[in-house]
Amino acid sequence: MDRQLYDMGDIDIAWCPGCGNFRILSTLKDALAELDIPPQKLVMVSGIGQAAKTPHYLRANVFNGLHGRSLPPATAIKVSNPLLTVIAESGEGDMYGEGGNHLLHAIRRNPNITNIVHNNMVYGLTKGQASPTSQQGFRTPVQVNGVAAEPFNPIAFAVAMDASFVARAFAGDPEQTKAILKKAIAHKGYALVDIFQPCVTFNKVNTFKWFKENTYYLDDSHDPYDRVEAFRRALQSDRLPLGVFYLNPNKLTFEENIGIYRDNPAPLFERGVNKEKLSALLDSLRRS
Repeated sequence: MDRQLYDMGDIDIAWCPGCGNFRILSTLKDALAELDIPPQKLVMVSGIGQAAKTPHYLRANVFNGLHGRSLPPATAIKVSNPLLTVIAESGEGDMYGEGGNHLLHAIRRNPNITNIVHNNMVYGLTKGQASPTSQQGFRTPVQVNGVAAEPFNPIAFAVAMDASFVARAFAGDPEQTKAILKKAIAHKGYALVDIFQPCVTFNKVNTFKWFKENTYYLDDSHDPYDRVEAFRRALQSDRLPLGVFYLNPNKLTFEENIGIYRDNPAPLFERGVNKEKLSALLDSLRRS
C-alpha cells in the first residue's frame, strides 16, 4: 500500500525542527503501509501533549481525548468494532503519568490494541518539567536541584503485569522501529511499544547521540517467551536494551473474554436492536 494514503498534505505541524516525533510519524506510516491497513479501517486515539498530536498529522479516524485518558476509549472502540485497527498514541507523561492507572488496567484487560508511547524523558508541551521517566539528577526550571525520584520503568512494569507484548524502540533507528511497530500492530492483544524520542528543545541531556551511545539491541539469543529473562533485561540501566522484550500469545483478549462475539462476529453497530429484550430490561429496572 502507498504510504502517501496517510499523508495530510501541506499542513502546519506544531513540533520543533529536529523533533523525534517527525521520525516516529514517518516510520508509523511506513509500517501501516507495509501492513496494508487502509486509513478507513484505522483509528488513532490520543490524549494531550506533543506526542498526542501525532494522530492529527496522519490520515485516519481520530479520537482525541482528555489528558491521560486515551486507553479507555481505545478499548471501547476496539470492543465496539473488532474489525478496526486501533492505536493509542501519546507521550510518556500522558500514558505513564496522568494515564498510569489506565495503563495498569489496559494491561490487565488485554484489549487487542497497540499502545505507542513517545518517551523523551521530559514534558515538552508544558515547557520542560520532569516527566515520569526523567533520569535522577535531571535539572529543569521546576526541579532546579535535579530530579530526586527514581524514573518509572515502563518495560519492567509491563513485563511484571504480564502484558502480552512488550517492546522498546528508538526513533533514530527507523528500520528497526518499523519492524517492531509491524510486530506490535499484528500482535493479537495489548501491545506496548515504548519509543525513545529525543526532545531537542527541553532535554539537552537525552539527545539522539545519548540514545545511540546508551542503548543496544537484544540479539537472537534473547527468548521473548521467558518472562524472568525479559524482566531481568528490563531492569538494565547501564545500557538500555531495545527490541521485543516479552511475548505472551496465550492470553485471551478483552473482546474474547466479555463474550459478546462468541456466537455473533458482527460488530455492535451492525446489530439490530431487540426491542422486546430492551423493553423487558427496562421493566425489570423499574420494578427493582
